[in-house]
Amino acid sequence: MADVKRIVKCGVVLVLAVCAAVLAPGCDEETASDIATVKIGDEYFHLEIVADDESRYRGLGGREYIAPDGGMLFVFPRTLALAFVMRDCPVEIDVAYLDAAGAVVAMHTMPAEAPRGENESEFEYEARLERYPSRFGAMYAIETAGGRLSAVGLKVGDRVKLDRERLKASLR
Repeated sequence: MADVKRIVKCGVVLVLAVCAAVLAPGCDEETASDIATVKIGDEYFHLEIVADDESRYRGLGGREYIAPDGGMLFVFPRTLALAFVMRDCPVEIDVAYLDAAGAVVAMHTMPAEAPRGENESEFEYEARLERYPSRFGAMYAIETAGGRLSAVGLKVGDRVKLDRERLKASLR
């Protein structure tokens, strides 16, 4: 009986620890635990590292607010021609695509899209979303709040210094 009580007590402590982590100020279940601090222009951004298919698909979807120094850093296993959409994104987002060396190959400001309609199939919804292409091969993409990348002066051809070894190791 003592063993059962100890197991239950450990389970309760584990559940409380998980809840505390999830409900910590400034955090939610959407927040990645791995953050990269990246200097863009003269400002530092704290970007969630997104390195698996499910997280890349979701992206910033559903977020109603992106901190001025926040966003996401998408990592891909190899250089690809990419195109992002504003799936379930109620706020404007900037995207910069970077090649394997961190050079910006394309940038877009993506306006918020109308949400999926009540009678709209998933196929119809996906088909109507505008695509924002990388134009050239990219291995990384940075998303920030709309207007932030131009505000810090980022432009095509600029290089963003990334810890590429750390980002490569983050791939799942």
